Amino acid sequence: MPEQQWNIVTRDGLRVFVRPATNGDEGLLTELFDHVSPQDLRFRFLSAIKHVSRKQIADLIGVDHSAVESYIAFARDTAIPIATAVLACDRDKKRAEVAISVRSDFKGHGLGWGLLSLMVQEAQGRGLEKIESIEDRSNSDAVELEQNMGFRVEPYPDDPRLLLLSKSLVA
Repeated sequence: MPEQQWNIVTRDGLRVFVRPATNGDEGLLTELFDHVSPQDLRFRFLSAIKHVSRKQIADLIGVDHSAVESYIAFARDTAIPIATAVLACDRDKKRAEVAISVRSDFKGHGLGWGLLSLMVQEAQGRGLEKIESIEDRSNSDAVELEQNMGFRVEPYPDDPRLLLLSKSLVA
C-alpha cells in the first residue's frame, strides 16, 4: 500500500505536510512532545506528565492500523515535527476518538483546525458514524474549536472534569 500523505494550508498560510506515523518515528514524536507545553500534555494525556514516555510513544506508533492511526505533521519543506493526531476506532468501527497535540511554538496558526478537519475526513473515509473527543473542561481553546466545527458537547460520564464532544458523520 502506498504511503498516504496530505498537504494542509492553515488559515494564516502555514504550509504543512501530514503523513501516518511509522515505527521509525519514535525520535520525531519524542522531539515533538518535548516542545508541547506541560498544560497541553495534561490536556492530551488527561494526566499531569512532564515528559512523554517511550511506552506512550510506542503506543502511538505500534498500532493495529485498521483500528488506530497516528499522524505526524511537519512544517512544509522541513523535517521539523509540529503536530500529531490520533484517530482510534471502537471495536465495531462505528465511531472513533480523536486526539491532537500541537507544538507550542506552532499554536495559533490554525493547525488544530486543519488536523481536526483531516481527522473528520479520514473518519468519513473509513465509513465511521461518529467522531468523538474527550476534553478537559478547562481546555477552552479545543472545546471552542470543536464546537465551531459542529461537535456537540456533553458531560463526560462519571468524571465532572471532562467533556465528551461528538460529531455525527452520517448524512
